[in-house]
Amino acid sequence: MARETKRRSNGRRSPWAAAALIGIGLLITGGAYAGASAAMAAGTDTAVASGLTVDDGKKLFQANCATCHGLNLEGSTTGPSLYGVGELAVEFQVSTGRMPLQATAPQAPQKPAQFTEEQILAMAAYVQSQAPGPTFPSEQTLDGEGDVARGAELFRVNCAMCHNVAAAGGALTEGKYAPALGTTSALHMYGAMVTGPQNMPVFNDLTLTTEDKRDIISALLFLQQNESPGGFSLGSLGPVSEGLFIWIFGIGGLIAITVWITAKSN
Repeated sequence: MARETKRRSNGRRSPWAAAALIGIGLLITGGAYAGASAAMAAGTDTAVASGLTVDDGKKLFQANCATCHGLNLEGSTTGPSLYGVGELAVEFQVSTGRMPLQATAPQAPQKPAQFTEEQILAMAAYVQSQAPGPTFPSEQTLDGEGDVARGAELFRVNCAMCHNVAAAGGALTEGKYAPALGTTSALHMYGAMVTGPQNMPVFNDLTLTTEDKRDIISALLFLQQNESPGGFSLGSLGPVSEGLFIWIFGIGGLIAITVWITAKSN
């Protein structure tokens, strides 16, 4: 009986052993949880870094654009169909703030964009996946390294009648207008030529080749980066502002001198 009791006492585990087992278990489970959390965090960071997905673009489109353009891009009584417009048109309209449209007007004004660049590209990718159309050009087309002189000539022939020879913009009929291009990006210049937003005609490759578009973009970027060689540009509005300047300061100056001479003679 004594031997049996001794065996039992010798076979019992120490309280420290139980504590050690519990500690090891906690370390293993805690390490596994930390590893899984790190993996999930890394996966989330990668997803954010790589941009939003086409599915994200679909959700953004349905929440912000489908009311006018339809859930399937088919259009409605308040907005045109987007079949064939492509990602380039979406990027142009949304990133310049023209869309979403806030109020009915002769044309949509440019305003600050309501979405981030990633959100805009995601919506553009979704539209492109559903209704393919004009897409983004190569970097070379937008590099501004084309023939500036030839581009300026092409701009005068094809664009100056609306945008002004100095790209300062101009008025059109029925409250419409051609915007100034003094701060327009190279991508948006290309996008406007290819997609023909609002009152602008579409300049396809049969009208203006990709090299022609590159030269026009180069000429406009040159205007943006260089001051007027003739001095004060007076808004680059041509004879209107120049005539007004001459009338106010030239004729006004002559009248002032005449009055002064008359006063002195009296």
